[in-house]
Amino acid sequence: MVCRSKSQLLKSVVFLGVATLILYELVLWRRLSQVSIPTTSAFPWTNNGQPNPATEAEAEVGGPDAHPLHPILDLINEGHEKFARLQAAHSNTIEQAAGRYRERRGRHPPPGFDDWFKAALKKDAVIVEDFFDRIYHDINPFWALDQLELRRRAHSQPEVIRIRNGKVSLVSEDPDRGNQWMQIWAKLVKEIGHLPDLDMAINVMDETRVLVPWEKIDEYVRKERRTRDIFPASEAVSNYTRYADVDFQPEPYDPHWIGGEAHKYWDHVRATCPPDSESRNISSLPSLNSPVKDIHPTEPIDAYTYKGFIRNFTASQDACVQPHLRGLHGTFVESVSMSTTHELLPIFSGSKLPQNNEILIPGAVYLNNDKRYSGGKGIGGAWEGKMEGIMWRGVASGGRNKVDNWWHFQRHRWVQMMNGTTLQEIIAADEAAAPTFTLLPPSVYNVRARRNGFMGSWLATHADVGVVDLMCCPGEVDSRGKRVHTCSYSSPFLNVVKEKPMKEQYAYKYLPDIDGNSFSGRWRGFLRSTSCPLKATVYTEWHDDRLVPWVHFVPFDNTFMDIYAIMEFFLEGHDAQGKRIAEEGSRWASRVLRRDDMLLYTWRLLLEYARVVDPQRDRLAFVGDLVQETI
Repeated sequence: MVCRSKSQLLKSVVFLGVATLILYELVLWRRLSQVSIPTTSAFPWTNNGQPNPATEAEAEVGGPDAHPLHPILDLINEGHEKFARLQAAHSNTIEQAAGRYRERRGRHPPPGFDDWFKAALKKDAVIVEDFFDRIYHDINPFWALDQLELRRRAHSQPEVIRIRNGKVSLVSEDPDRGNQWMQIWAKLVKEIGHLPDLDMAINVMDETRVLVPWEKIDEYVRKERRTRDIFPASEAVSNYTRYADVDFQPEPYDPHWIGGEAHKYWDHVRATCPPDSESRNISSLPSLNSPVKDIHPTEPIDAYTYKGFIRNFTASQDACVQPHLRGLHGTFVESVSMSTTHELLPIFSGSKLPQNNEILIPGAVYLNNDKRYSGGKGIGGAWEGKMEGIMWRGVASGGRNKVDNWWHFQRHRWVQMMNGTTLQEIIAADEAAAPTFTLLPPSVYNVRARRNGFMGSWLATHADVGVVDLMCCPGEVDSRGKRVHTCSYSSPFLNVVKEKPMKEQYAYKYLPDIDGNSFSGRWRGFLRSTSCPLKATVYTEWHDDRLVPWVHFVPFDNTFMDIYAIMEFFLEGHDAQGKRIAEEGSRWASRVLRRDDMLLYTWRLLLEYARVVDPQRDRLAFVGDLVQETI
C-alpha cells in the first residue's frame, strides 16, 4: 500500500471536487441546450407539446407541479363518456323502442315499426334511437307540404325506384348510369319487402342538389313541430294508403333546376345559412385566380375546436361557420357538374352538405363491396405489425381544377402539405413552393419537428401520401393523343405516384380520408380496418350519428392545419391511444355499419317517408304496444 502525505491527500480531494462540479455543469448545460422553449404558444400543455409521462398521472389528480394533459386526451375521454351514454340507451323490447321513439320524436312510430323492430332483433342490431336522428332531420320539413304534392314531385323525376303492391321497379333516364347506382339501391329495397307504395326519387350525381333558403326551411320546421301529436291509440290508422286508392294525377313537376353556376355555388349555399352566421353575407370569391393566403385562417376556429383540435365534429363540417371554405374546397370552388333547386324536393342521396335538403341513404358504393373502396375481404393485420405513419392515395378529384383555380382544391392542398420537401422549402421562406396552403406560425400548435427545424425529414419518415392522377380540366394528352395523368400547370408542384390498393394501405397505422367530388367511398373500409382512421369532410352521411369522434376515428380540420400536431401526438408517445381508436372503430363498425344495418336504416326511413306522403299521415301510427297495455 502506498502512503500519501496530508497535503497530497488534500490536493486530491480538491481536484476531485472541482472535476465533479465541472462535469455536473457540463451535463446541465447539455440538457438545457437540448430544450427548446417557445416564447409564446397558443396551447402550451407542456414545453415540448407532449405530456410528461412522469407527471401525467399526477396531472389527473391535480398535483401542484403537474403539466396539463394534452387536449387530445381530454377529447378522447369526452368521447368515451358520450359513447357510454349511447350504448346505455339500447332498446331490447318493442315497448322500450316505441316509448323512446315517442319521447324523442313527439309522435307515434309509423305503421310497420313492429315488423322493423323484430327484424332488427333478428339481425342482432344495436337499437339506439339516437342512431336514427338523421332520418328525422331529413324528413321533418316535408310535413309542412301537402302529401299529394309531395307524391307528384317525386313521381315525375327521371330516376325513381317505384314500389307498388310490394313490387319494386326502376325508372331511369340513363340506363347505363342507372345500372351503376340505381340497381344497387333497388336491390337493397327489394331485400326489405312489405313496404308501402311510394316513389323514391334518386340523385345519381356526385354533387348534391337541393338547397332551400334558411328562412323557408325554418318555416317548414316550425310547422312540422306544430303537427306533432301523440293522440289516443283508438284513433290510430294502421294501413298506408295505396296509390291506386287515391285520385292521383301525376302531372309533370319542374323543380326549376339551376345549372351553369358551379363556380358560384357558394352563393347558393350561403342562402341556406342562418342570418346571423359568418358565411351568410359573404359572397363567393370574385376571382379564384387569387392567393390562398388571403382567405386562409390564421388560427383554429373557436366555434368547433378545443385548444386547437376538433371538439364538435358536426360544426367542423358546416360551411356556414367557415367562410374561408368558399376558396378551400372544390365543392364551393367549381364542382364537376351542377343541377340545383331551391324548392323542397323529396329526393334521396348517398351524401350531402349539412345545408342540403336531400334525404340521406347509405351510399351505393358501400353496398357493392368493390375492393377498390372496401379493401376486399381482409381488414388488415395486427396493430403492432403496421408501419408507423400515415398512408393516402387518391386522384385529384374535388371538381374542375383548372390553370387558374387548381390551388384552391382540397386534395391538391393535402398532398402538398404532406410532402416533406415542400415543407422544407416553405419553412425556408420560399412561399412560391406551395400555392395551396399557408403554414401557420410554430407557436400555434407547438410541433417539435417544426420548432427544431426538421419538419421535412420528419414528414418524409412518417407520411406516404401521393396523388395518382392530377385530373386537369380539360384533360391533357401526350404526343400520341393518349390521355396522361399529369397537368402542365400543377405537375411542377405535385408528383404523380403509383396506385396502392386498399389492402396494402391497411399495412399503415393511420389512414386519413379526404373529400373528393363528394364523400369518400373508402370511409367505411377505413372504419372497418384494423388501422386508425382520420377524417376531414364537409359532407354528412347516413351513419354519422352512430360514430363518436376520438373513439371510432380521429377528426381533423378541413384546412388540415391541425394534422401535424395530430401526427405528433399519436406517433410520438401515444401509440396506445391510436391502437385503441383503431380497435374500437373496427369493432364498432362491425356492429353498426353492416349491410344489415344499412338495410334496417333504409327500411325505417322508407316507413317514415311513406307516412309523410300519405293522405292519412296525421293518424298513421303503430300503437300495438299501447293497446297491449290496456288489455
